[in-house]
Amino acid sequence: MTPEAALLRVIHCLDRAMASPYKTRAFVGALDVVRAIDPVELAERARDGRLTELDGIGDATAGVITEALAGLTPSYLTKVEAESQIELTDAGRPYLDALRGDCHLHSTWSDGGAPIEAMAAAAIDLGHEYMVLTDHSARLTVAHGLNEERLREQLVEIDRINDEIAAAGHDFRILTGMEVDIFEDGSLDLSDELLGELDVVVASVHSKLRMDADQMTRRMVAAVANPHVDILGHCTGRKVGKRPESQFDADYVFAACAQFGTAVEINCRPERLDPPRALIDLAIEYGCNFSIDSDAHATGQLEWQPYGCNRAAERQVPIDRIVNTWSADELLAWTES
Repeated sequence: MTPEAALLRVIHCLDRAMASPYKTRAFVGALDVVRAIDPVELAERARDGRLTELDGIGDATAGVITEALAGLTPSYLTKVEAESQIELTDAGRPYLDALRGDCHLHSTWSDGGAPIEAMAAAAIDLGHEYMVLTDHSARLTVAHGLNEERLREQLVEIDRINDEIAAAGHDFRILTGMEVDIFEDGSLDLSDELLGELDVVVASVHSKLRMDADQMTRRMVAAVANPHVDILGHCTGRKVGKRPESQFDADYVFAACAQFGTAVEINCRPERLDPPRALIDLAIEYGCNFSIDSDAHATGQLEWQPYGCNRAAERQVPIDRIVNTWSADELLAWTES
């Protein structure tokens, strides 16, 4: 294992564990140093114990580099690998095994921590057949959301990366998408023309989460009724222990999802786990489709799907109603219908 590979894996595990961003940045900074320095000098500094003289290298990162250069699996990596494992229940296993892709994830084009290529490589390593890149729309300025010009640039980039993936012999593709903001009146933060060009559209509420329940209901129903919307993202907007659920008439919203063919997302982020259990049960009753999505903002977070699989198994979500258990062609046939 090279120092670069060891640091990359540590970063992956820290992201999987949702570790402090300061800790992750320390290893990202060390990775930048390793990539920039002459390998001979790096080896000499490791041998002489002078790595920490370099800006961006601390005791922990120096240890990882030194042990990797010695042909060892770094002890720090062994520790974070063990501590960041995600539990998958026996009941959740068939759900995870059935998943063929991930319909909601982000890259450095918006607020993600890894470039598109790295997210695709991690998805391939997980055995996925596809991923849907759903960076934020322009309204979410805090997330550096994409306006129409930047989205069109991204579509060209996705074509280029897909060509490289195919040339490398991988049976995997990146599908185009966006997590588009739902405005207060239920309209969407992207033109219908451009929404129609995307493979998969996830629509989510990110603002005015505490608005009146009747208004929120109308807002969400208008969005899921839009023919370009395929998935309703993290429907209550809650953050467990930090932010309460938005209030809306779930009967109306899920009835609309069923009527207009919009899937309800089971968001796997550990601070969201959205919808709550009772709302999953209600969506099942209404005959809704579902999508079990990582909402990953880094490579390690792509491994969060077991959280959603465990919940889906607990609530007995029908596996054949989970859209990302379908092949890419089946998924696209559904989104285009």
